[in-house]
Amino acid sequence: MSDVTIFHNPNCGTSRNTLALLREKGLDPKVVEYVKVGWTAPQLSALFQQMGKSARDVLRVRGTEADALGLTAPGATDAQIIAAMAKDPILVERPIVVTPKGAALCRPAETVLTLL
Repeated sequence: MSDVTIFHNPNCGTSRNTLALLREKGLDPKVVEYVKVGWTAPQLSALFQQMGKSARDVLRVRGTEADALGLTAPGATDAQIIAAMAKDPILVERPIVVTPKGAALCRPAETVLTLL
């Protein structure tokens, strides 16, 4: 399977473990360091739809400004969360892997095996 993309943060142990697991399986995934390259709101919306998740499901709270920005409040909308994620990419939980079988937030790393 050569059409594999991992949205990766090299500072994250789970992300590094997921990438290592993909490589152990003989795959050479496209690695997107999303914190460096960023996201667009349409890209995130499409990705979350493919994953069957809401923006809130993929919002990273720990170690971010999500609470201070009001993104964890019950009234925060997906559009508001996605706009914040596009502005500050660290707000997206990681890693996300996309394969021809689908897309998933791979926490724990072994979740990636369901996509192979």
